[in-house]
Amino acid sequence: MAKSPAANSGGSNEYVTLTDHSTGKSHDFPLMPGSTGPKVINIGKLYGQTGHFTYDPGFTCTGACESKLTYIDGEAGILMHKGYMIEDLAEHSDYMELCYMLLNDDLPNKAEKAEFVKIITEHSMIHEQLKTFYDGFRRGAHPMAIMCGVVGALSAFYPDSIDILDPVQRKITAHRLVAKMPTIGAMAYKYSIGQPFIYPRNDLTYAENFLHMMFAVPAAEYPVNPVVAKAMDRIFLLHADHEQNASTSTVRLAGSTGANPFASVAAGIAALWGPAHGGANEAVINMLAEIGTPDRIPEYVDKAKDPEDEFRLFGFGHRVYKNYDPRAKVLQESCHEVLNALGIEHEPLLDIAVQLEEMALKDEYFIEKKLFPNVDFYSGIILKAIGMPTTMFTVLFAIARTIGWIAQWKEMIEDPTQKLGRPRQLYTGATERSVVALHKR
Repeated sequence: MAKSPAANSGGSNEYVTLTDHSTGKSHDFPLMPGSTGPKVINIGKLYGQTGHFTYDPGFTCTGACESKLTYIDGEAGILMHKGYMIEDLAEHSDYMELCYMLLNDDLPNKAEKAEFVKIITEHSMIHEQLKTFYDGFRRGAHPMAIMCGVVGALSAFYPDSIDILDPVQRKITAHRLVAKMPTIGAMAYKYSIGQPFIYPRNDLTYAENFLHMMFAVPAAEYPVNPVVAKAMDRIFLLHADHEQNASTSTVRLAGSTGANPFASVAAGIAALWGPAHGGANEAVINMLAEIGTPDRIPEYVDKAKDPEDEFRLFGFGHRVYKNYDPRAKVLQESCHEVLNALGIEHEPLLDIAVQLEEMALKDEYFIEKKLFPNVDFYSGIILKAIGMPTTMFTVLFAIARTIGWIAQWKEMIEDPTQKLGRPRQLYTGATERSVVALHKR
């Protein structure tokens, strides 16, 4: 493959030359630069020019779209939203501001933020008939199963905002999804444990409202701890968007068919449910509980390094990050703040987590494999400390990621080059053969 200047390559002044050694023919493909990060080869005409497709299981080297929302540099441990580093956003901004920015051009000023928060707050209630929809689920149903079904049904309750070609309706739907998701998630939890639903309150912040709907009961108020609310807001912010991950790609793929945004986001929720994606922080808690005591850490580290052992350490390593997950650094600080605020002087799982982290960061195996702690490592500890049941961990992730899903969907719909998603395959099945009549088989 050679890189050369090109006279006309779709806006790029470079192209790559690919040579098919079976035919001896060479073909030029534009090299497209991004605003930051590596350049990409535009292979949109590869099949037409060569008769070949690319083969990339898991899409690890394939850019399926162009986006201005989020940038990740896994080698350097960088996560950036529209030019703002995630650490800077976590320190100086909040989840509502990030939501506004992902739907607009930049962070809001004071008046813009106040108006946006007012809109989201006023959309936080759900259609009253949706309450009866919950009754169709078995009492002990997993909250993610309920959430997936309820979100998928929203288009039946809000048909006035599903015209994907109307920018006003797209905006209304984005606001509705961000606003209603905490209510839907909290109601899924309340239904699963047999408690009455708690309505949202307009005097509470986004994070406070979710905590109140989760833990309050009609017989008693739930005083929201401001430190816990801040940690919850930070968890929402850190999970808001993460480039073209499995669930986001699912939302884009579903949306490319013209499916309404409620259905597309429901598809994203289903993809997020997988333990390899959104369920990892729940797996961290289960893993730490299995280890049990700090003195057993070396035993489990050895098990993790043994290729013959099925045990794996959850919360370490990442599909993209080959460095310390920047979100983990933020949550490490929040973790201790929450434990101190709640008066938890000794949390066995945290003790195991801290010692496990220290050991892994010094172990040559983990260093060589670049298995650094990720965001799931500490988020699970925080959620457990505030009393969040493990069945709600992925639901909370879905609430936070909704803004990313709808912003990515909106960007795709507004992209004039967007097409119906249709990956190809490498077929390795049987070649053509004749059907033998049933009586001769």
